[in-house]
Amino acid sequence: MGCVSEERWFYSAQMISTHTVLEEEETTKEAVKVEDFAGSKSKKQQPGELRLERVFPVYAVGVVSEPDPNLVASVAKSGCKPGDPIWDAVGEEAKLEAEKEPILSSFLYASILSHHCLEQALAFVLANRLQNPTLLATQLLDIFSDVIMHDRGIQRSIRHDIQAFKDRDPSCLSYCSALLYLKGYHSLQTHRVAHALWNQGRKVLASALQSRVSEVFGVDIHPAAKIGEGILLDHATGIVIGETAVVGDRVSLMQGVTLGGTGKEIGDRHPKVGQGALIGASATILGNIRIGEGAMIAAGALVLKDVPPHSMVAGIPAKVIGYVDEQDPSLTMKHDASREFFEYIAARSSGGRSSEMIGPQGNGGTSRDAQVET
Repeated sequence: MGCVSEERWFYSAQMISTHTVLEEEETTKEAVKVEDFAGSKSKKQQPGELRLERVFPVYAVGVVSEPDPNLVASVAKSGCKPGDPIWDAVGEEAKLEAEKEPILSSFLYASILSHHCLEQALAFVLANRLQNPTLLATQLLDIFSDVIMHDRGIQRSIRHDIQAFKDRDPSCLSYCSALLYLKGYHSLQTHRVAHALWNQGRKVLASALQSRVSEVFGVDIHPAAKIGEGILLDHATGIVIGETAVVGDRVSLMQGVTLGGTGKEIGDRHPKVGQGALIGASATILGNIRIGEGAMIAAGALVLKDVPPHSMVAGIPAKVIGYVDEQDPSLTMKHDASREFFEYIAARSSGGRSSEMIGPQGNGGTSRDAQVET
């Protein structure tokens, strides 16, 4: 976490408790429903209580479920508080960690155990990671809490995202560790808040959050960029996503990925990435081009033209070298090169006919690639 004294942690924990009490006394009926929809921690599910995984579907590896709109609406209108399996897991993990490492007990209490829902814990963590002498943690906490607690889309996305980190990143030890320590998760959730502020017309504040994320985490995502749910920013260092970029659901991006413009255009000038795509480390994708659903971009590739769905591309400039078998390679996270890749490299080194550059006029270089319709 950021450089925060123990006294500040304790003060911030007291402040969030006081803020919560005042909020509960002054909030409107609609806001209460939003908070109920977000869910609160409960140790035991009551009879007839709705489990949150039915409202916030979990993106497990290879399994994607869609939310039931009728169920979401019924929970939002009802007075019940559905169980939140992810928040329950976070709380239990934090208790175990506090027992294992007593020196972290006050930190874990202030960050997780003193809060009643994932939304407020996340707001507290982000505020303390991004604070500086002129942008105080208490100010940031109010900003994050206000946006997250009143935006059902963000409430759903933060759960899909943390599930993605837990499922796809082997180094992610637990939900708790993703919430507390992974800067990819922190960068992504700060962007969601900044994006909401940008759409509200609060562009200066949104840009300030973007700047702090860039300084603290080394991740630069323009507040106007549109990013789906169930996203993994693995390692995250050096990721750049431009203003008009669009990233679909269930996409995984490795460190150093750039979704940028060519420098020659204005307006809509950044890539559009289809759902389920896997983009390898240091891949650079430039211009208003489309990366098809389920495509895989190899590490270090320079992509300048459209990529067909479920294809694998590599090289500078990138060329189609084969196809991926998975519907969503982002879920399996298999980065190893295929047989087609080595055939492609062998053909080039022996002077054989190499595949043409991807685009409306070309196909890939292997026998399988020749079947691509572009």
